[in-house]
Amino acid sequence: MLTRVFPVLIIGAGLAGSEAAWQLARRGVPVELYEMRPARSTPTHQTADFAELVCSNSLKSDTENTAPWLLKEEMRRAGSLLMELARQCAVPAGHALAVDRTAFSAAVTEAISRQPLIRVRREEVTHIEDEGITIIATGPLTSDALSHEITRLIGGTQLFFYDSISPIVEADSIDMSRVYKAARYDKGTADYINCPMSEEEYGRFYGALVAAEAVEARDWERLNYFEACLPIEEIARRGRDTLRFGPMKPVGLRDPRTGKQPYAVVQLRQENLRADSYNLVGFQNHLKFGEQARVLRLIPGLENARFLRYGQIHRNTYINGPTLLNECLQLKSQPNIFFAGQICGVEGYVESIAAGLMAGMHAAALAAGLEPVAAPRATALGSLVHYVTHAAAKNFQPANITFDLLPPLERKVRDRAERHRLQCGCALAELDAWLKT
Repeated sequence: MLTRVFPVLIIGAGLAGSEAAWQLARRGVPVELYEMRPARSTPTHQTADFAELVCSNSLKSDTENTAPWLLKEEMRRAGSLLMELARQCAVPAGHALAVDRTAFSAAVTEAISRQPLIRVRREEVTHIEDEGITIIATGPLTSDALSHEITRLIGGTQLFFYDSISPIVEADSIDMSRVYKAARYDKGTADYINCPMSEEEYGRFYGALVAAEAVEARDWERLNYFEACLPIEEIARRGRDTLRFGPMKPVGLRDPRTGKQPYAVVQLRQENLRADSYNLVGFQNHLKFGEQARVLRLIPGLENARFLRYGQIHRNTYINGPTLLNECLQLKSQPNIFFAGQICGVEGYVESIAAGLMAGMHAAALAAGLEPVAAPRATALGSLVHYVTHAAAKNFQPANITFDLLPPLERKVRDRAERHRLQCGCALAELDAWLKT
C-alpha cells in the first residue's frame, strides 16, 4: 500500500515523460503531467501531442540479438506503453522498427489522457519545488526559464550540443524510374527506396553540398555537434569519400536493374502508414532551405522532389549525469528529483523511452516508501543508466545503446554473433529475475 498520497510531478510529456507517467499510474501512483505545448511551442515541434518524434520515425533495428532489439525487448517485458503503441503504429522499414509518427503521437496522447490517475496540465513549469517527487523529462528543447531553474538546482552550468533532423519528401514526387527498392544485403523486406549515383553524379552532388550556404548561427549558439548525428555537410567536409563510407554507403545495395553496386546511394525510408512521404536517411543538415532544395534535387530520382520538411538544427540540452545522478536517475543532492530522457544524457528515441521507464519505476518505489533498486548491470537498461552515471564526467557526451556499454561475458567468445546472443540471453534472464522482485 502506498504511504504517499501526493502525486508525482512530471515535467515534459515527450517520450520519457509519457512513459514515466504510465509506469507510475500502472502502479497506483497519481501523476501530474506538465506539458507546455500548445501554450508555448518549440522551434521543432509541430503539434501539441505527446511523444512527438521530431528527427526521424525510426526506433532502430529490430533484428534479434542486436543491442537496440535487446533494449526494446527489455522494455516490452517491463510493460512499456510506448513500445506497445510503437508496434501498433509500425510502418514497413526492413529490419528496423519505424512508426507512423502522427499516429504514434496521437495514440500516446490518447492513452495518457484517458488514464484516470494522470492529470494533464498544459502549462510551462519555471520553478521546481524542493518537496515532493519530481521527474524532469523536458528533453532537448527545455525552455530557457526552466533551463535557468535547473542550473540553479544543480548548482552549475548546463551543457549544450546541437542535433539535426532529416528532410522529408512527398512520395509521388519521387521519380521511381530512377530508383529501386532494396534492403542492405537483402536483410529484411525491401522497404527502402534507393537512389543510386554514378561517380560523376556523386561528384556533382558533393561539390554542390560543400559549397552550399548554411544557416547563420545566432550569437548564443555554439555548434558543438554530437558525433553520432553530424550534419551531412559537416561529414562531407572531412573528405570527398566520407559520405560513401557513411550515410551514402552503397555496400550491400546491389541495383537489381544492373546487377552492380552503385558508386554511392541515398536511402529513403517510409514516413507513415499511407506511404505518401519518405525521409532521407542520415541527411540531417544545417543548410538554408533554398540551398537544401537545390542540392538535394541533384540526387537521382529527386530532381522534382517536393519537400514536406527541410532539415533543421536544434539545441539539445543535457546535464552532466556522471556528476549529478545516481544509478536510479535521482539527483545525488536531492533524491526526490529524477531526470529522464535526453536531458539526463541518453541519445535516441528508444533510449529516452528507456530512461523514462526506469525513472517512473524508481519514482513509484520512492512514493511507496521503498528504496529504489537499480536495474542489473548486465541488462541493457542497467548498462545504459550505468553509462549515464559513471562515464568520464569531464568529456561526457550522450550515448546510444551498444554492446560496448554492457559488461563482457565471463568467458571469451570469439564469434561476434554468438557473443551477442549470449549477452542478450544473460541480460534477459537478469531482467526477468529483477522484475520479479
